Amino acid sequence: MLRILFLYFALCCTLACKQTDREEAQEQYRQRQRANQEQTQQENTTPTPETQSAPASENTAVVTPSTTAGDKVVAIKDGDTIELLRNGQTIKVRLYGVDSPEKTQDFGQRARQFTSDLAFGKTVRLIEHNKDRYGRTVGTIILPDGRNLNEELVKNGFAWHYKAYSKDQNLANLEVDARRFKRGLWAAPNPTPPWDYRKDKRTASANKKIATTPAALPAGATTRNVYICNSTGSSVYHLTKNCSVLKRCKVEVLTITEATAIQRYNRRADKTCS
Repeated sequence: MLRILFLYFALCCTLACKQTDREEAQEQYRQRQRANQEQTQQENTTPTPETQSAPASENTAVVTPSTTAGDKVVAIKDGDTIELLRNGQTIKVRLYGVDSPEKTQDFGQRARQFTSDLAFGKTVRLIEHNKDRYGRTVGTIILPDGRNLNEELVKNGFAWHYKAYSKDQNLANLEVDARRFKRGLWAAPNPTPPWDYRKDKRTASANKKIATTPAALPAGATTRNVYICNSTGSSVYHLTKNCSVLKRCKVEVLTITEATAIQRYNRRADKTCS
């Protein structure tokens, strides 16, 4: 009987010890949890070296980062020239390293439309290179999706690589590919580069200006009478009515002032009878 009682007592002691150990373990776990929570809260409220800043003073300006990603495209002049709006002012930008056809050239309007479709009304990033002789900013335009507008124009055959002002090998390679696959303007057998087109226009304009410049009038030309054959095939005027050349005129002979013959009829003095 005593042995049974002893065993019962030992069993109760063992169970009591295990219960005590379990409660102590649970309490230690709760303490560790509280300690972890306190440490997390402290880390969230204490500034780290990277984010901590000095207190603002009267001489310290608080700078707020701009949320604007870049400048808004407000105008498309042609394929390679656009206007940006920055702080209420417009900036004319000539795209670096590319030359699109002029608006009066083949593919000129299509190049302008291509640039408009990609950039007009969008906020873009401008990488400035320099200023050109017209005061325009020469730069690279990065589109909202990360593409390079300059490269897209060359890649799709809407611009030449402007080798005279750029040594960009990537643009050169893109033009080679566009030529090979006959993209855009390269579908034509021999497209005229815009720099040659502009040069030809300047030459034609200069020649026209020279042709329309009034010739200098000889002294007394406004009062001296001369004679012309009123024929579109004649290019001279005569000082005397008895000139043998004038006698061969098959139409009317006009008597006018020398100034009128030069300025209105674009005639020069006949050297045969002068």
